[in-house]
This record gives sequence, C-alpha cells and structure tokens, in this order.
Amino acid sequence: MYEQHFGLTERPFSIAPDPRFLYMSQQHREALAHLLYGVGEGGGFVQLTGEVGTGKTTICRCLLEQVPDYVDVALILNPRVSAMELLASLCDELGIEYARDTTSIKRLTDVLNAHLLETHARGRRTVLIIDEAQNLDADALEQVRLLTNLETTREKLLQIVLIGQPELRGLLAREELRQLSQRITARYHLEPIQRSETAAYIRHRLQVCGATDTLFNEAAIDLVQKLSGGVPRLINVMCDRALLGAYVENRHKVDAAIVIRAAREVLPEEGLNAPTRRWWPWLAGAAGVVFVAAFVIGYWRAPVPKATLAKTGAPVSTSGAMEEEGVRVASHEPVSPVPATVVAAAGAESQASLPTGVAADTNAEVAAIDAAPSSVSVTSDFQQKLDAAGSDAAAWAWSGLFNLWGVQTRAVTDAQACEIAPLSGLRCLQGGGSRRVLQYYDRPAVLLLVGSGGRRVPVLLRKIRGNLALLQVGDQRVEVPAEVMERHWFGEYRLLWKTPPGGSAVLRPGDRSTDVQWLRDRLKQATGLSSIAPDPLLFDEGLKTLVQDFQRSRELSADGVVGARTFIHLNNLSRPSTVPRLVETVPS
Repeated sequence: MYEQHFGLTERPFSIAPDPRFLYMSQQHREALAHLLYGVGEGGGFVQLTGEVGTGKTTICRCLLEQVPDYVDVALILNPRVSAMELLASLCDELGIEYARDTTSIKRLTDVLNAHLLETHARGRRTVLIIDEAQNLDADALEQVRLLTNLETTREKLLQIVLIGQPELRGLLAREELRQLSQRITARYHLEPIQRSETAAYIRHRLQVCGATDTLFNEAAIDLVQKLSGGVPRLINVMCDRALLGAYVENRHKVDAAIVIRAAREVLPEEGLNAPTRRWWPWLAGAAGVVFVAAFVIGYWRAPVPKATLAKTGAPVSTSGAMEEEGVRVASHEPVSPVPATVVAAAGAESQASLPTGVAADTNAEVAAIDAAPSSVSVTSDFQQKLDAAGSDAAAWAWSGLFNLWGVQTRAVTDAQACEIAPLSGLRCLQGGGSRRVLQYYDRPAVLLLVGSGGRRVPVLLRKIRGNLALLQVGDQRVEVPAEVMERHWFGEYRLLWKTPPGGSAVLRPGDRSTDVQWLRDRLKQATGLSSIAPDPLLFDEGLKTLVQDFQRSRELSADGVVGARTFIHLNNLSRPSTVPRLVETVPS
C-alpha cells in the first residue's frame, strides 16, 4: 500500500519469509559460531536459548545451510511427543526403515544404532536438532540423553542441538536432569539486539527494498528500540505499522509521534504505560512468525580507526564486476553516503601506512604468487594459523581485497570498507552462501572464519584452484583444501562490484540518466534484443520487459529493478584483465 509513496520496491517489514532480508547481528553470528563449533566437535549437546522473536529459528536455518555435505541432519519441530514418538520421528527424518507397528523403544534404538554405525563407517556424521525444546517432557528428555550413549570406543555417533526459550535453561537445571546438563558442550543465550544494531537492521531491510534513506529519524529509532526491547520480530511489526501511518498522513519520514501511534495499534490498551517486559511477549505472540531470512549481510564489529584511501596507478575497470549467485534473490541496496571526513581524507594515504607488504602487492605479484607451488596444509595447521592471526587480520583482508582492484586502503571493518568503496566506483555486496555461490560470482572475497573457541577471523579468499583455496590469513598466504576452509566458515562473505559509469547503485522504471543508456547497451550485448525508445535515456516499460527477461534467464527475482546482483551479471558479460577473478582454471 505504501511502497510507491516511499519509493520502495516492496514492503520492507512484511511478515512473509524472504531470505533477502536476513540481518545477522553480532550476537546472531556468535550464536551460529557456537552451534557450528559444537556440531564440529562431535558428541554431547549444544544448547541455544533466547526469548520469543529474537531469531532462534533464523539461526537454526542458517545452521542447516552451512552444515557440510558429509553431515546428515534430523530436524524435530514438534517436540510435544512421547519418548517412543521422538525415536520414531528421528528414524523418519533419517530415512531409517522400521516396523511401523512396533511399540518397542528397544527395537527403534537398535535400528537407529545400526544406521549410525553404518553411516559412521562411511565417514558421515549425524546431527539431531530439536526446536522448541522447552516443550520436551521428562521422559522425552531422558530418551534424548540416552541417545548420546550410542557411541563407538572413540566417539559419539549422534550430536544433539537443543533450541528453545529461556525455560529450557531452567528445565535442564533440574536435579533429575543433571546428567543431561553435564553433557552440554556449548551454550549460548540470544539476547535482544542493541540500539545500534536496531538502526542497522531497519536500514538493511529498507535498502533491500530500494530505499536511499532510513525513512526513520533518530528519535523514531530510539523509540522503536525502547518499545520493542530490541526484539527483531517486534521491530518488524512496529516499523511496518509506522510506515503505514506515515503514508496515511502523507509524510515521507517516520518520527517518534508516528511510532507511538503505531505502538498503540499493536499493543493492548495498557500498551505504552506498561513496562516493556509485561507486554512484549503478548505482542510477539500476536505478531506471528516475522523474523525470518537467509543470506545477506552482517556487521563484524572491530575498532574503527579513521578511514583513508589512495588509488594506485592501476585503474579499476568500468565494466568489471561479479556474477550473480544462482538462487532467486534480488538486492537493490544503495550504499550509504560517504561521510565528509572520509572524503576529505581520500588521497592523504601513503603506502607506508598500509600493512607491510600490501602496498607493494601489485596484480603481477599476485599472479606470480598464485602460480607458485605450495604444500596443502592439514586441518590442524590451518587451525593454528587462524588462532595465530592478530587483531589486524581484518586490515590485511580488506587491504588485500582492495589492492586486487588496484586500490589501497586502511579499512579494517565492513562498514568502513563499504564507505570507502564508492570513492573508487565500487560497491560492497554482502551476503551469505556457499563455495558454489562464490565460484559463481568468480570474485575474491573477505570471509569470516571461526577459530578455536568460536573466535572470528576475517580472511581474504584470493583464489580457488581446483579443490584448493588460496587464502590470506593476516600477513600469511596459505593454500588449503577448500573443504578445510569450509569447516571454519559459516557462509558470510563480502565482495566488491563495479557501478555503471554514472555511478548508479540501482535503476528503476521511470529513471532517466546516461546509466539507462548503458543498461540498454549491455542488455543488447547479452540478448541481442533492444526496445524501441524515443528517449534512450529513459527507463521505460519496454526496457523493463527486457530487464525482467534477463533476470529470469539468470534466475533472479524478475522485478524489473536493476540492483547490485543484476548489475553484476551485466558487468560480467565482459572479462577485462583489470578485474580480479576468483576461480583459476587448472590445466588438464
């Protein structure tokens, strides 16, 4: 209803599940790292708890996306079952054949044990995930504990992940369940997000829908944070209603007064006069499932020094960018304006201020290093390198990535790097995916790997050569099997892409600019088709049809809006030598 009023492509706070809207806060990343670390350890339990609406199910879905191919997962969504029904559900999830008329827990346990031994012999691992685990009764919980007794002489055959509301912690603290509690190897409690993350969350969802402004002033965001308590589900409900209220009042920005009126519509009558902790669970239940998503950005927190930039003599090609991932997602995310302090600092950087060795790292040197033979590191060696990486690992990763594009920078955080990128005609593409996605983009990327104890280490993935990954970890370059890298990676990546000559980060029907002419030329190059246009600089309906056809051919969301991913596909029609590539062809 209000989309056209605010210049949006769709509702940014819709309750419909859509993976494009995933925003992983610092906490969500840490929670996911704990789960992945626990799953990788083998045996015992991993526990994730959090209040209603804080994103536990989202974390679970991210975990499912990131488990390695050699892991079999059984997901139990309805734990209000007996011990017998729980075992039967587990066998069903794993595809284990058993007599359907059996009433014997022993028989089910026997067939399950035989299956686990067989899969273990084939080098596979099995994980059981139980959502809403606070609803398990005592008998079912005891049966869950007994499942961890299925083991070989060296390791457990089943890893169990319990996800639930805070009541789960109290349940496991009972004296009669102490044996189960003692087997929990990793615990994490998900808290509501903080004010700064609420602002980033709102901004992210708006940008996905094509907004160039937050549409919420600072006072409105303050109030959203206070009234929602930082619960993402409630943030969605209130912001959606607030945008509707601003539309009704013909306002183009949401202020605190509009947020208050929106809150009164979605809260019980005592609403704003009641303490937050009394009414937000009610509102969460009324809201339904809102906070869902998968694969777009995050925010890696690190000290933020002053950002500076200086270009090298190597120009960044106008036509270079990246390929699109082969999934139906679209993103139209303009980058926030660059602060004046950053612009003023541009050009003031010297090579001496960069990490040692990065300033001199030319594309020719990179090619020579990539071609040099190197031994494959074993998993333990790679773990040691991750653990040895210092606090400047992010600076090395970002400096290395920019240098591959012919740009020098001291950026050490995502936000800083993405603010600097437009000064060189580049933009950041931030998301989550797999190695296949990265190979489809065919661009070097900054990844967030997980070291010992869940410590996060930013590294630069420079090349993929066959089944080997060439990485920059701190000031070291290492080559490891790609599957070793994937064991430490839960999918977050950062790429750089090139805007059209005019600098547009998004083009929509009705726009008029020289970048529209560029778009016409690229589509003709891609399809051999062109639309008759009295004004070739105008994005008209004929051009929209061509864009939609192109998007369908690349398995994009065919909305006719040209955002980052569509630009990447268009730019990737040519392969200029100045654009860094990720995948290196291995001679046959």
